Amino acid sequence: MPAAETLAVVFHDLARESPAVAAALGGEIAARFRPRDEAPFSTIAHDEKGALIGGLNGVSHWRWLYIRHLWVAPERRGIGLGTALLRRAEGEARARACLGLYIDSFDPRAAALYERFGFTRFGEIADFPPGHSRMFFSKRIADA
Repeated sequence: MPAAETLAVVFHDLARESPAVAAALGGEIAARFRPRDEAPFSTIAHDEKGALIGGLNGVSHWRWLYIRHLWVAPERRGIGLGTALLRRAEGEARARACLGLYIDSFDPRAAALYERFGFTRFGEIADFPPGHSRMFFSKRIADA
């Protein structure tokens, strides 16, 4: 097979993601591993006055629940709200018959919370963002 440089190829650089590339890869992955069956999940916490004090966004796919965002207002940290949000996410993962949950963080304090909640660190990228690390965690809750 000839190298890409010898083919008649026209490249286009875009300032956004290409839906066509995402669809092509998604189709190939679904054919090999079955469809992702994505279903979003969100839970939010308000105080008695209705102010947002915390929340979690995620998505389940391939029987795993990915926690994409977990946020607790700075003045509400350390009182168990993050743990309560994680419990709700785990409950939702169990209701969806997920095998586990996964999450990542740049914050060592958040990492400590996840580990106390039973997550295991399985990877890290140093200097992402510069001077810090991006840490990856998973928690298995069921057998396949």
